[in-house]
Amino acid sequence: MKTIAVINLKGGVAKTISSINIAYTLLKEHGKRVLLIDNDKQGNTSKFFGVHSYDVPGVAELLTDRDLSVHDVIQNTAYEGLDIISANMNLLRADKEILLDVSRPQQTRLNKALQAIQDDYDYCVIDNAPDINMSVINSLVASDDVLVPIKVDKFAFDGLEQLVEQIDDVREFNDNLVFRGCFITMYQRTGVNVQGVEYLAQATPYPMFDTKIRKTVRVDETTFSGKPLLDYRKSTAGQDYVYLVAEYLNMC
Repeated sequence: MKTIAVINLKGGVAKTISSINIAYTLLKEHGKRVLLIDNDKQGNTSKFFGVHSYDVPGVAELLTDRDLSVHDVIQNTAYEGLDIISANMNLLRADKEILLDVSRPQQTRLNKALQAIQDDYDYCVIDNAPDINMSVINSLVASDDVLVPIKVDKFAFDGLEQLVEQIDDVREFNDNLVFRGCFITMYQRTGVNVQGVEYLAQATPYPMFDTKIRKTVRVDETTFSGKPLLDYRKSTAGQDYVYLVAEYLNMC
């Protein structure tokens, strides 16, 4: 199982939508078995698939309850071959508990838990909070690749230097972690966006994907339908995620 961390320290960059549609594209277009992990206390990925709950254990409990198996927190979605581990506000408590519990390793708990299902899935996609906390550090330690969605504006790379530093620090526990690159979301063919893309390509030291995810009202509609773009209606953004996943697979 290859694990992909989708992360940006900024909010509002289509991180959750990207995680959902990358995971579903791997299933739909490539026939892969995929586990999607919601690692954000807001629980938007869990809400999207209708599994947000405080009655079922999720990633928070997996990180704090040493007797809990990963099999106990995996839930099915409406799509065969795509499963999910949910999240909720309990992640706030979990982050504090991890820091206070020095009786066992703090950074490697998720990685250790996922070892039991390495042969059950082809890919694991982790939707991370816009933060650097213990649950996010656990995600990076458990991951093979990092993908960073960004929106074209003056502040596109705010926090990215700190994120790259954290990735470097995590390599103490996971020396195989690779920062695959940034990809642009909510792209529009306007003067500002075109010039912004050119500027970012020239001014940034960070790797950039060629694929851009175009802005479309279909994305907002899917949050109400609970269907990934490729299962909802034909859209430019849906096709862009197909191109993005293909570009990612070609570089691995």
